[in-house]
Amino acid sequence: MEVRVDRGLVYGPSGKALDIYRCDGAARRPVVLLWHGRGPDERDVLEPLARAVAERDVVVFVPDWRSDAPDGGRGHLWESAAFVRGDAGDFGGDADRIVLAGWSMGGRAAAGIAVNGAAFGHWRPSAVVTIASGFDRPAPSTGGIPLDDLATTTVEPVPFWLVHGSRDPIVDVRQARRFASALRERGWQAAVAEAETDHAGIVMTEYDPELGRCRAARSRHAIEAGRRTAQVIADAASTSRTWTTREESGS
Repeated sequence: MEVRVDRGLVYGPSGKALDIYRCDGAARRPVVLLWHGRGPDERDVLEPLARAVAERDVVVFVPDWRSDAPDGGRGHLWESAAFVRGDAGDFGGDADRIVLAGWSMGGRAAAGIAVNGAAFGHWRPSAVVTIASGFDRPAPSTGGIPLDDLATTTVEPVPFWLVHGSRDPIVDVRQARRFASALRERGWQAAVAEAETDHAGIVMTEYDPELGRCRAARSRHAIEAGRRTAQVIADAASTSRTWTTREESGS
């Protein structure tokens, strides 16, 4: 399928921009909001992965955000989520089927929202996909530590998919395994997918020291791992459904 990209749409008062990846076709397709990691304003880094997900008939929103902002990026993350919730339908997406996905720190931000019911005005995604993420430090989205918040949360569970490279030297794969076990102990659905690649390869990229950032991968292990990540995200999106908190439903 041919992917079209709408680039540089401003998504909120901060003036930050996002790109939207989609294929022409039926409306109300599942939606993925995909957050990059610690590096500021690196939405372009996730283009290979976003294209691969969009090819699987998903509408993918990839925003810039800055972890070095005074609030750690929370405002940017909130604005991007509000944009997708309000405007996904204008791009063929179903605002009731939003999967929140993130790479590295972006994945920790996504996990934080899922386990902290009050963090984003009681909005929670239909599912979460974390990619090469750790969970024992504060999430930029909430300020809470996902592992700690999970231990005390009372919100309704949402499904988790945790994707990780088994050769990741930056965030050990045991982080994903540990968090998945903690989720299951609390009665949450959690699946772990591991690939023989590193921190960059899991999103179909490789680090370029001359650029000081990641670029599209050339190595086979990264391309194959990135495709697997894309399929996990698409599977999460295609099986997702609307989840509401008690506060939203009025029960």
